[in-house]
Amino acid sequence: MPHPSKLPSTSGPSAQTRTAGLFFATPEQRVALAREMFFDEGQRPSGLVPELVIQSWMRCTVANRRPCEPVHLEPVTKARIASALARNRLLLQAASHDLQQLDAALAGTPCKALLTGPDGVLIQATPTARGEGRLMPHVTRVGLNLDEHHMGTTAPSVVTRTGEACVVRGAEHFFTGVSVMQCAAAPIRNARGDLAGVLDLSIEGEAFRFDAAAMVRLYATAIENRLFEAQSAALLLLRFQSSPALLHTPLEGLAAVDGQGRVAWLNQTGASLLGTERVPARPTDAEALFGLGLEDLLALSHRGQAQPRQCPNGLTLWIQARTDNPRAGAIEAPPAPLPETELPTATGTLAIPTLDHANRALIEATLAACDGNVSRAARQLGVSRGLLYRRLGEWRGGH
Repeated sequence: MPHPSKLPSTSGPSAQTRTAGLFFATPEQRVALAREMFFDEGQRPSGLVPELVIQSWMRCTVANRRPCEPVHLEPVTKARIASALARNRLLLQAASHDLQQLDAALAGTPCKALLTGPDGVLIQATPTARGEGRLMPHVTRVGLNLDEHHMGTTAPSVVTRTGEACVVRGAEHFFTGVSVMQCAAAPIRNARGDLAGVLDLSIEGEAFRFDAAAMVRLYATAIENRLFEAQSAALLLLRFQSSPALLHTPLEGLAAVDGQGRVAWLNQTGASLLGTERVPARPTDAEALFGLGLEDLLALSHRGQAQPRQCPNGLTLWIQARTDNPRAGAIEAPPAPLPETELPTATGTLAIPTLDHANRALIEATLAACDGNVSRAARQLGVSRGLLYRRLGEWRGGH
């Protein structure tokens, strides 16, 4: 077979003749034709299978792998399992709730949900209520490496390699021994936008009976948002969307603001709504994106409820702010290399000031304006007197 980088296009006469009837071919026939063109004739089967699958086939071929060779599933030791779970502790904690929900949704199907770390090592798999097939129990062992080098072309291996959502069906898998599987996977990114893990739905011996690609993207986004919240626990968390009904759903925008009023990072929805990057390359004041300075945002957090605000880009967004995120509070602080007090920039790393000083300054300024009257200050801040007394007691106790 020619080197994949030199594969010709499907512009030759034989290719044109065969592609003429593709609209009438079944998916299985199209994949069979694609494999014949790629593996037997050295032609690139563009349009017959997804481009991400073709690129994975090419990488496997360059690595001198053969489609007919058996897939050797390496043994998994207790030490390896413990190491994988420890490395991905924060991801597992952030994914716990949504994996339970996904498990309940899949309970009547033979599908399994798989969660891997950014290196492709499996760290959690949901049970199945129906028969798993012969291969599924072997490829869903915690600690097993599901990357492209070990498993060839699969949805989780492609996402691990490219960071893009992917579906791989049947014979689209590189190794013929894995062709009984169907899988759909989506990336999970951390607050910086780096790949933190991969969520996959897999089924053996039959096709999905629902839109697995849409479902896995939805749950991956939900897990990603919880991970974002956990990694922003020391910052001011903003939720925003064009409709208040979309807040606290996977469709909400999220932003984290530091103690100097700078936006540390946003999730993808938030970046799209504001027309900016997930992690601003330069220090960016929240006021430039939301039209609200740090003091206004802190005041909004004390009120608790979402408020409509017109942003500098013209969009009116419902914004909710909070400094004490209950979800994130139940999740331990993230391990290196993503400490909560660092902000990556184009030229290095900046320390991220937490909100303690800014929040304290707002409360003390309000108290001063109210001549020390705690009841009046609490009403102005939109909080209870009890909360204000607790905060004051914490600060005085820290002296």
